[in-house]
Amino acid sequence: MGERLSGKVVLITGGAAGQGEAEARLFTTEGAKVAICDITDEAGEKLAADVRRSGGAAEYYHLDVADEKAWRQVTAAVRQKFGGLHVLVNNAGIISRHGIDSISLAAWNRTLEVNLTGAMLGMKYTAPLIRDSGGGSIINVSSIGGLTAHYDSAYAASKWGLRGLTKVAAMEYVDWKIRVNSIHPGQITETSFVRDAQPGHVESVLRTIPMGRQGTRREAANLVLFLASDESSFITGAEIAIDGGFTAGAAIRMRSQMRDQIAAAAKSSYSATQG
Repeated sequence: MGERLSGKVVLITGGAAGQGEAEARLFTTEGAKVAICDITDEAGEKLAADVRRSGGAAEYYHLDVADEKAWRQVTAAVRQKFGGLHVLVNNAGIISRHGIDSISLAAWNRTLEVNLTGAMLGMKYTAPLIRDSGGGSIINVSSIGGLTAHYDSAYAASKWGLRGLTKVAAMEYVDWKIRVNSIHPGQITETSFVRDAQPGHVESVLRTIPMGRQGTRREAANLVLFLASDESSFITGAEIAIDGGFTAGAAIRMRSQMRDQIAAAAKSSYSATQG
């Protein structure tokens, strides 16, 4: 058991599976008490029970992040159960997989409600409790879709919005001793976004990642842990990509590779004609 989050209370949305689950398990091994929030009650209750059996402290709360009343109730429940709150991880997110021409208004609205409005409501209702607990950290889980173009119109809009909202919150809450940062994962294994993708998606994305592999849930959780801990005490308003170098220069890397392939083919063709 570590101590990087010793004495801290952490609330994680979308905490029953994927990156949220990895964060919950990791944080409790570092001394945190964790409020696991999700809409998948069976998985959430099971995870909380697993954590407690392993010696950690965790409780599960049903939470639709787009429901303002639910946020008020969960925040009050966390205050009553744990006595305070130090870290919020806005991890809950959905994807519609539709471009502008094909998306329905209902799918557009729901994606923004969960990915952007949900994060805003989370900060609105938990920030005062974090302030009253002595300050802390908020981590908003955006995406590389919040740094570049994305094939999903609503997802991109929500993640770009979350990136901007993070910077607004960082300035709004700085006097409350609350740091606010966003992380921008690329393709991460063992998540529903990868499992439910259409055929060819994972393979095609993998070919564009400069490091030549997907990231893991543990790697993403490690980054969130760093931002949640006091080790990042002078970082606020930052946006940190965790994408194997994709947003740094995937296009220029692929262009260089294509240039070399074209040059090699041209040289081979020239040699053949001369022979």
